[in-house]
Amino acid sequence: MKGLTKLEECFEDGKLQTVLPSEEKARQSLRVAHENLYEAQGAARGELFRAATNSIYVAIFHAARAVLFRDGIREKSHFCLEQYLNTYVASGKLESKWIAFFANQRSKRDINQYGFEPPATREELDVSMQLAAQFLDQMETLLNTR
Repeated sequence: MKGLTKLEECFEDGKLQTVLPSEEKARQSLRVAHENLYEAQGAARGELFRAATNSIYVAIFHAARAVLFRDGIREKSHFCLEQYLNTYVASGKLESKWIAFFANQRSKRDINQYGFEPPATREELDVSMQLAAQFLDQMETLLNTR
């Protein structure tokens, strides 16, 4: 696979696959994204900081996945989902800061689930939730454009 881009490797390895585009699945995934962001807010209020961290990530994952559903792409790798979103950065339709945010939240979720570090603070969660809401808005904008 020498010379392939990361995105090309994702397709070559089957971690991204071309499927029939589905506006319905895109809408469902976006609905789940909003539900998870709402759950993150409730978990943070209840001082369930690990649960809030996980729900924030699931929210942005589903929002990004909605774009893939609309485009007729199925993901089998969160990293490859990121790589696919980079095509929107390359086309000027998405700022690269949102890819960095997605990667950062994926890392926080991984550490939260598999590591031994203390959970995020309420202040960190508040910032992450605000950015996640903006990320969802960005994905909705992508869904409304071609």
